Amino acid sequence: MEITDVRPEDGPELLVLQRCCWVQEAILNDTLDIPALHETLEDVRDWTKTWSVWVVRHEHRLVGAVRARLDGDRWELGRLMVAPDLAGRGLGRRLLEHAESQAPAGARRFALFTGARSTRNITLYQRAGYRLTDPADAGGHIRGAVYLEKDVTQR
Repeated sequence: MEITDVRPEDGPELLVLQRCCWVQEAILNDTLDIPALHETLEDVRDWTKTWSVWVVRHEHRLVGAVRARLDGDRWELGRLMVAPDLAGRGLGRRLLEHAESQAPAGARRFALFTGARSTRNITLYQRAGYRLTDPADAGGHIRGAVYLEKDVTQR
């Protein structure tokens, strides 16, 4: 499965994948207050224009995605998602590594949020060298989320 740039026509499948993935997060973290669950197709199309976004297809099905953008000196990663039936096969790790490898020269650290009860996610990120820390700015993220970061030099 190859990681490619998102295409404009990927929006509908990206929205479906996002909802599938974040329903599980909502259950784990006991909250429906997750922006990814409430976005419209237009919202998804909008952020695919302002973030760098990569997707993975298996045959013709979109099965994974991740997005990133530079915020000051932080390469902010988000919406790392893998189809639930393919979870645990290393695809999330591959997407994370790919997004990190795309960081521009000005990036000094990688940063991301996940649910405080999302132990599988936290384990993935910690194995990749991320550490739990206080967020630089928690605006726009869900209540109960945890913030992780690592230095770009740890890549």
